[in-house]
Amino acid sequence: MSTDVTIEQPSSVRMWFDPTCPWAWMTSRWLGEVADARGFDVDWQVMSLAVLNEGRDLPEEYAARMPRSMRLTRLATAARAAGGDAAVKALYDALGERIHHERRKDDDAIIAEALEAAGLDAALAEETDEHDEALRASHQAAIDLVGDDVGTPVIAVDDVAFFGPVISPAPTGEAALKLFDGIVAAASIDGFFELKRSRTRGPVFATDATDQQEA
Repeated sequence: MSTDVTIEQPSSVRMWFDPTCPWAWMTSRWLGEVADARGFDVDWQVMSLAVLNEGRDLPEEYAARMPRSMRLTRLATAARAAGGDAAVKALYDALGERIHHERRKDDDAIIAEALEAAGLDAALAEETDEHDEALRASHQAAIDLVGDDVGTPVIAVDDVAFFGPVISPAPTGEAALKLFDGIVAAASIDGFFELKRSRTRGPVFATDATDQQEA
């Protein structure tokens, strides 16, 4: 019996993210690496931890993060309305560098800089509920695929959808491709629901990994 894993080139790859989530950011860097190597496009969609946790009894520290989630997922949804998928990706890249790599908290400045870097109108920085219907619809599309007992990121490869992967640091090169093929193969099996082990480290970003190697 052959044990080779053969993954066909996907016709559709989507990832739902919340810009505030460091784990989603890690996953997005990995998925981008795979997309570049395999030559497919990723459709970057928005989901919101603030929406996901509405009505839930949250620890005080975690609950305090939800306004930031709502603000930035509204911003990402407004970017989609203004410039489509390319605008969302450009904004996400700019936000992520500042939020996760630089570990900044000055959101007004972060947003202004990210909008400029993405080539988007500075007026999008104003927080409104104008695009909340679209935000909630995008969020619900992810939940409909995987259920509401997970978070972000959610990935759909053609008809195969799953939460995760939760990875640290984001693998590159052949390791990135191996992980993609293995996850998609496992998730495509009818009746496969969960494979998990306890996390032993937090998010390790590229700059962190470089610092560790140089230390």
